[in-house]
Amino acid sequence: MLKALLLENVHPLSVEILTANGVEVITRSGALDENELIEALQGVHMLGIRSKTHVTQKVIESCPDLVAIGAFCIGTNQIDLKAAAHHGVAVFNAPFSNTRSVVELAIGEIISLTRRLTERDKALHDGIWDKTAEGSHEIRGKTLGIIGYGNIGTQLSVLAENLGMSVVFYDTAEKLSLGNAQRVNSMEDLLRVSDIVTIHVDGRPGNAGLFGEAEFAVMKPGAIFLNLSRGFVMDNTALRNAILSGHLSGAAVDVFPVEPKKRGDSFESELRGLPNVILTPHIGGSTLEAQESIGEFVANKMKDYMRTGSTTLSVNLPNLALESTTGVTRVAFLHRNTPGVLAAVNNTLAEFGTNIEGQLLATRGEIGYVVTDTDSSVDIDALKALKSMEQYIRIRVLPPAGVHH
Repeated sequence: MLKALLLENVHPLSVEILTANGVEVITRSGALDENELIEALQGVHMLGIRSKTHVTQKVIESCPDLVAIGAFCIGTNQIDLKAAAHHGVAVFNAPFSNTRSVVELAIGEIISLTRRLTERDKALHDGIWDKTAEGSHEIRGKTLGIIGYGNIGTQLSVLAENLGMSVVFYDTAEKLSLGNAQRVNSMEDLLRVSDIVTIHVDGRPGNAGLFGEAEFAVMKPGAIFLNLSRGFVMDNTALRNAILSGHLSGAAVDVFPVEPKKRGDSFESELRGLPNVILTPHIGGSTLEAQESIGEFVANKMKDYMRTGSTTLSVNLPNLALESTTGVTRVAFLHRNTPGVLAAVNNTLAEFGTNIEGQLLATRGEIGYVVTDTDSSVDIDALKALKSMEQYIRIRVLPPAGVHH
């Protein structure tokens, strides 16, 4: 029987979907460290995590039964994607499901910081009636600079324009601007003209240290800064200095270089206690609507991979859109991408009298994926011959009902 381990309070709908498809599901509320994860994954085929659990090369190498990993979030930088691919472990994420939640949080924080609501709120809670317009502004007419114009950046761009803001953006990749948003040629150009700067880049290693003292210095005096992307892209000490010096009038930070593993843990940061600074515990995508959508999306991707071999939207394996097998048996063969593999697979199957009804091949860098439907069961010796190929990574045999072998 297939087994799945779901960590970090993924949505209950994920459990329902997997259980309904014959999967035994084990859930745990918090994250696990490397050794705990290795122990928990023995005999487990599917792993579901969010951002706190790190799936290292050691974890992948120590868990031979693991076939699929679901990241119930946008980011996958907490997973060694290359190691997973080279051990035949498919990784899926939710690139779109919580986009709206992050955007709405950003809009709310932009308005709150521009109106200095954090200080007005604190004063009243402290029993002080501080009614003043000092330092309080409308966002209408202000320029929003978006660094990273992907799924979140583009949707934020549209909503910000609807609120009367001007939008400029910077992205290293070619991106089509939406509405009246204007692309700038460099991050420095963006920082010089923006009243509010918000970062929405992905978790690739090249983005580490993206924003520091030099970048804050270029920003307009009195500007506002937001980071709802990754903790390691920004120098927190540099932000602290920019706030305390008065160069920046406010900031909102949702992600941190080191984050506690579970709810209720203590949190330390040099950003605590700063004026007009909103700190949130990595909740950009944490709305009930987003978590349900993520749970449904990722669980279905994992279920489809286990039942049919479909790798659509996998972040580390060649993408093949597959439905139920057309034949008696489906052979899903992950391999190192070298010339002649497809011919070798077909020759091997033919040698053992296997007739092919349908076949698809896709490659992604060093990894190849060939899926073959046959009109009969496949001889065990044929499978052994495929496993003996130099390019072999993993082979899975899927009968019509999608039962995992």
